[in-house]
Amino acid sequence: MRFSPARRLFQVLAAAGLLSISSLGLAQQVLRVSAIPDEAPTELQRKFKPLGAYLEKKLGMKVEFTPVTDYAASVEGLVNHKLDMVWFGGFTFIQAKVRSKDQVIPLVQREEDEKFKSVFITTKADINKLDDLKGKTFAFGSESSTSGHLMPRSYLLAAKINPDTDLKRIAFSGAHDATVAAVAGGKVDAGALNISVWEKLLAQNKVDAKQVRVFYTTPGYYDYNWTVRADMPAELRKKITDTFLSLDAGKAEDKEILDLQRTSRFIPTKADNYKAIEAAAHNAGLLK
Repeated sequence: MRFSPARRLFQVLAAAGLLSISSLGLAQQVLRVSAIPDEAPTELQRKFKPLGAYLEKKLGMKVEFTPVTDYAASVEGLVNHKLDMVWFGGFTFIQAKVRSKDQVIPLVQREEDEKFKSVFITTKADINKLDDLKGKTFAFGSESSTSGHLMPRSYLLAAKINPDTDLKRIAFSGAHDATVAAVAGGKVDAGALNISVWEKLLAQNKVDAKQVRVFYTTPGYYDYNWTVRADMPAELRKKITDTFLSLDAGKAEDKEILDLQRTSRFIPTKADNYKAIEAAAHNAGLLK
C-alpha cells in the first residue's frame, strides 16, 4: 500500500510528538473511559453521566464510558489500549503499573483519597474488635479491591489474624454494596468495605444502622485515582488534569458532579503516593 506524502508527514509528526491536540483529534476523536466495578453497573453509569458531559464540553471531544465486568478487565483494558482513562483503586493502579511496566500515569484523585479508610461491619453482638473475628465467616469485596480486600486484609494481618486460617470462611462479594447486603442478610458474620460507599448507603437509607454497625475503622491510606496511559500526548493529559482541577463546588453544576463523585474537590496525584499500597500488596501475598 502506498501512502501520500501528506500521510507520511502526519505519521512522522505524530511519532515525534509535534502535533497539537487539535491535529491529534483526527486520530483520536473519542476518550474511552471506564471504572473499576466496585458498585452496581447502574450506579456507576449514574455517577459518571454528568462528569462525562462536563469532560466532553471542556475537552471538545466525545467521552465514552465503557463498563467492565471485573477489576482485572479495567486493568487489561488500559494496558492493552482498549481504554484511555480509568478510575482505579490504589491496588488496581499498582496492578496496571506493574502490568504495563510503568507505562501508566495517575493524574488526579479526590482530596478524600489522600486518607481513605475502610470499615468493618457486622450484625453480631459478640463482634466488637478485630480479634473477635476468629472463627467467624467474613466477606471481602472484589479480590482486586484496595478498600474492600487489600487494606482490610493488611490490617487483619497486622493484628495477627490470618484470614485464610483464623476465620471460619471468607467470601468475595465482588462489590462494596454487595458486602453490605451479605452482612445484613446474614450470609456472613462480618465484612469490610470502603467508608465512602458505607456513608452513601447510610445517607440513602439503604442500610439499617440499628441492624448493621461499624466495629472497626482502619487508619487512612492513599486510594482511588484517575489514570491514563503514558503514551497519551502530554498536552491532552494536562488538559484532562486541568479540567478535573477546575471543578468548583461553589458552582451549582460543578457541585452536582462533585457530590456524585463524593468529594469536595479533585487534587493532583503521582505514582509515588501509592508505594505503601504496593508494599502492602507484596506483604499480603497479592502481588507477585
